[in-house]
Amino acid sequence: MKQVLESKYTPLIIPIVLLWVKTYIAYKVAFDITIENGLQEFILFINPLPFLFIVFGIALFVKEKRRNLYILISHLLISILLYSNVVFYRFFSDFITLPLIYQPGNFKGLDESFWAEIFLFDIFYFVDFFILAYLMWKKHHLFNISGISNLQRKVYFLMTAGLIFINLGISHLQSPDLFDRNFDREQLVKNIGPYNYALYDFYLQTKTSAQKVFAEDNDLIDIKHYIDSHFVKPNPDYFGIAKDRNVIVISLESTQNFVINRTVNGKEITPFLNDLMEESYYFNNFYHQTGQGKTSDSEFIVDNSLYGLGRGAVFFTHPKNEYMATPEILANHGYTTASFHANTKVFWNRDEMYQSLGYDRFYHLDYYDVTDDNSIGWGLKDIPFFEQSVSLLKELPQPFYAKLITLTNHHPFVLDESDTFIDTNVTESATLNQYLATVRYEDEALRLFFEQLKEEGLYDQSIIVIYGDHNGIIEKDFEVLSDFLGKEYNAHTVVEMQQVPMIIHIPGQEGKTISTVGGQIDLKPTILHLLGIETEGQLNFGHDLFSLDHPNLAIFRDGRFVTDQYIFAENTCYVKDSGKIIDGSYCEHYHDIVTKELNYSDQIIYGDLIRFYHKDLYDIKKE
Repeated sequence: MKQVLESKYTPLIIPIVLLWVKTYIAYKVAFDITIENGLQEFILFINPLPFLFIVFGIALFVKEKRRNLYILISHLLISILLYSNVVFYRFFSDFITLPLIYQPGNFKGLDESFWAEIFLFDIFYFVDFFILAYLMWKKHHLFNISGISNLQRKVYFLMTAGLIFINLGISHLQSPDLFDRNFDREQLVKNIGPYNYALYDFYLQTKTSAQKVFAEDNDLIDIKHYIDSHFVKPNPDYFGIAKDRNVIVISLESTQNFVINRTVNGKEITPFLNDLMEESYYFNNFYHQTGQGKTSDSEFIVDNSLYGLGRGAVFFTHPKNEYMATPEILANHGYTTASFHANTKVFWNRDEMYQSLGYDRFYHLDYYDVTDDNSIGWGLKDIPFFEQSVSLLKELPQPFYAKLITLTNHHPFVLDESDTFIDTNVTESATLNQYLATVRYEDEALRLFFEQLKEEGLYDQSIIVIYGDHNGIIEKDFEVLSDFLGKEYNAHTVVEMQQVPMIIHIPGQEGKTISTVGGQIDLKPTILHLLGIETEGQLNFGHDLFSLDHPNLAIFRDGRFVTDQYIFAENTCYVKDSGKIIDGSYCEHYHDIVTKELNYSDQIIYGDLIRFYHKDLYDIKKE
C-alpha cells in the first residue's frame, strides 16, 4: 500500500491536503461563518475536497513533463482565489463575485482602504505553495506518477463523485432552499466552499447575462401585480407639505446611527445632528440595504426604490438599463436635477449611470478646487466640499433636486489634526477611534453647510434629506464596537449596527421622532409624496415612511430582515427589542416576502424590464 501511495497518488495528496488544511484554517480565522451544529461543521470541513479532487485529478491526464507545472500553477491560482476572498471579506464582510470584474477602475480609488487590510502574517496563505515547490525540487521522486491505469482513474473520480454527493446531500438536508436563495453567499460558501461557489457564481453570471435577451413584457405581470397589491396610501397629513420646494439629499459616507446622541469623553459626537433632530423628522429605525455596491448601491436604492443586486454593483453591471428614477420623475415635474461629488466622474461609473437615472447635471471632481491643503484620504474634505457646492447650487434653476455625497468619513478614516474637534481615544480599536473623529468632522461640515444655505437664501425654500449610505465599521471591529455600545456581540447586534441616520428637515415644520422600521428603499416614495406626487402604479418596492400603513419591514440584500418585532439573521429569529432567540416560526411569515421581493427586483434589473413598462401608467405628467 505504501509503495502504491508513494508512486501514484502522492503528487495529488500533497497539494490537496495543503490546500484543504489552509482553507479550513481560513474558515475559522478569516471568515465569520456561523456554525449551528456538528453536521454543519462537518460540511465546512469537507466542502473544499470535491473541487480540489477534480482540479488535481486532471493531473492524471497531463503529460509527465508538464504535470508538476500544472499542479504548481493550479495550487497558486487556488491560493490567490482564497487570499483574495480573505482580503475582500475583511473590508466588505462578503465574498468576491464575478461581476466585480466590471469595476476594476474602482479598486484604484480603494487602494488606501485595501492596504489597511493587508497584514504581514498574510504570508501564511502562500507558505504551503513554497512548501510544495520545495518538495517538487528536493523530493521530486515523490511526484512521479507512473502506471496509472484507466480503472484506477475511474476509481479516483468515482471517489470524487462520492464526495460531491455526500457534500451536496448533507447540505441539502441542512438547507433545502440553498440554491433558491443565491443571494445568501455565506450559506453557499458554508455548504459548498469558496471554490465551488466561484464555479456556481460563473453559472449565475451566464444565466443572468441571458435574462435580458430572453425577457419579454409578460415577465412584468406578476411583479406589477405584487407591487400594486402591496401599495400603501400616503398619509394625508404629510402628502404635499413640501410641494414645489427644492430637495437637497445628503448622503453621509459610512455613517451609522449609533453615533447619534452619543458622547465620548463628555463631548457629543454629532452635536449638530442631535440639535437638528429636534426640529426635524428623525427615523430611529432606519437601515441601509446595500450590498457589494456600497455607496453606489445606496444611491441606486434611494433613487429607484429597487434593491441592489446580490452580486456586483448595478452602476457597473446595468448602466444602460431603462429606469424610472426620482431625478427623471422630478424632471417631468419641472425640477432641475443634479448630483455633487468631489471624486472622479468615472468612479462607480457615475458618469454613465447618472444619464440613465435622469440627472441633468453632474458636478464631479473637475468642478471643484482641490489642493493638498483642502483634501485628505479620499479627496476633498467635507467642509470645503459643502462650501464649494453651495456656489454651484446657487446656479441651478429652481426648484431643484440635488444630491450631495460626502467623502471624509471613509475607511480608513484619515483626518488632519487641525480638523479634529474631539478626543476619541476611547477604545482599543484605532479604526473605531478614528471613525468617531471623522464623524465629528462630518457633523461640523453639516453645521456650516446649513449656515451657508441660510446665508444664500436657499434654506427656507428647500427640504433637506440626510441619510447614512452604509456601515463604516467593518466586521472585524464589530466586537469592539459592541463593547463600546455596551451590548452583547451576536447576529442580532450586528443587524442593529446596520441602522443609519435618516433625517428629513422641512423648515417651518415641528420636529418628531418616528419609529417606523424602514430602509433606503423607502426614500423614493417618501420624498415624492412630500412633494405631492403620486406613486401608485410605479415599480417601487419601498413604501412611504409617513404612511399609517407602512409594513414596518427592512430587507437586507443577503436575506436578513428586520420588523417592528423581530430580527432574522443567520437562520435565527430574535425578538427585536430584547435580542432573545425565539422559535423560527415567528419569522416564517416574512420569508416568502423577502425572497419574492429580492428575486422580483433582480428580474427587473437583469431583464431590463422597465423598458417594457408603459410610461403613461406613471403619474409623471406635469400638473
